[in-house]
Amino acid sequence: MTLATLSLTQLRQKLLAREISPADIVRDLAARRDAVDPAIGAYLRFDADRALADALHADISLPLGGIPVALKDNINTTGDLCTCASRFLANFRSPYDATVTRKLRAAGAILLGRCNMDEFAMGSSTENSALQPTRNPWDTQRVPGGSSGGSAAAVAADTAIVSLGSDTGGSIRQPAAFCGVVGLKPTYGRVSRYGLVAFASSLDQIGPFAGSVEDAALLLHAIAGPDPMENTSRPIPVPDYTAALTGHVEGLRVGIPKEYFVEGLDPEVASAVRAAIDWFANHGARVTEVSLPHTPAATAVYYIIATAEASANLARFDGVRYGHRAPDAKDPLDLYRRSRAQGFGPEVKRRIILGTYVLSSGYYDAYYNRAQKVRQLIRRDFTTAFESCDIILAPTTPTPAFRAGEKTADPLQMYLADIFTIAANLAGVPALSLPCGFSSCGLPIGLQIIGPHFAEETLFRAAHAYEQAHPWKDRKPAL
Repeated sequence: MTLATLSLTQLRQKLLAREISPADIVRDLAARRDAVDPAIGAYLRFDADRALADALHADISLPLGGIPVALKDNINTTGDLCTCASRFLANFRSPYDATVTRKLRAAGAILLGRCNMDEFAMGSSTENSALQPTRNPWDTQRVPGGSSGGSAAAVAADTAIVSLGSDTGGSIRQPAAFCGVVGLKPTYGRVSRYGLVAFASSLDQIGPFAGSVEDAALLLHAIAGPDPMENTSRPIPVPDYTAALTGHVEGLRVGIPKEYFVEGLDPEVASAVRAAIDWFANHGARVTEVSLPHTPAATAVYYIIATAEASANLARFDGVRYGHRAPDAKDPLDLYRRSRAQGFGPEVKRRIILGTYVLSSGYYDAYYNRAQKVRQLIRRDFTTAFESCDIILAPTTPTPAFRAGEKTADPLQMYLADIFTIAANLAGVPALSLPCGFSSCGLPIGLQIIGPHFAEETLFRAAHAYEQAHPWKDRKPAL
């Protein structure tokens, strides 16, 4: 067993015992990346030399001292390229650190590389990257999910110990499910968005990918907390999440949303999730059915609100201040048109056009304003449900990972890949995905655990207890 296959927790034990050095970990990950990433494409950039130089000065006494961490390529790091997997930002270098980047450095982590993603985080398969494709380590003919597909695939392929992604409508949980790793979307406001390139500001959230629940808890602890640079960051103390990993679920009230077990749910996914629910019931949890009645409207609401916010956020990419600038423009309007036409890919253009439409005069009330009202009803659904349960269990995705190219010609089918994850973003509640089995084709299946605002401790408790009783996290793709 190489160091690349060990968990963050195991590596920290070895580092503190002086059995290994941070440089040993970086060298092992670099060798693993050279061996398998050409077939996966998880990384856009992997700076082994810089990571090795940082490893030589790492302070292993810090919480993440000596542990390499990979970042999704929409998280700013001073002096590094931050492309968002777009031609528009192909040569853009970050002028500052994101808050999560600064916190990782303060915790002693080593920044390892930049992971591929759907362009500007718009997609569910990482096929919308303008720079390269990423494949699923379990089957390279299939997608890793999106938009944080590179971050999930790197952890699944053991080319990263842990990584960070962003989640706007499922972009951490869906690739975590497809790649068989743990992924958490924290409560909106739990982790600062300062330095994250914005897609939809009222929905975006940064969160961890890891091979185990404990590793995810450790990584979240390092990046969570209030931030004076970001006004949606909440001034709520960050607990020791590992203290919640008790290994038992006795007395936990578990809600099962009837709206998530619907026609179109893959039978193998349904069976695996039902088996997980039975495990909770057999180990002392009190299982009850709950209703989230506005769930059927969530996808439509999301694609109005998210695209509207994307239209506003991406207006800054105009060819004037930074990023791609079209040559030979005749006038400022021609410069805007050419720069955006050349720099943005088809999916980004589609969402900008849709968002501009729903914000336009005559349509604002009919679409955007109405969507915001329904969003409040979705939030209320969760508030009501959590009066009778502590967590909600549901599938993360309706199917296991689909084949590359299978949904690219039908955007609606691609959007429906996030049908079970979107509502948590609209409500701002935390949600975690972890493996709960494998399909007959050997593809991972994800169990989603959703909790009330700032109840990440409860999610970790439930997920860790289930994980300890099942072997799913110990299975590795044959690369």
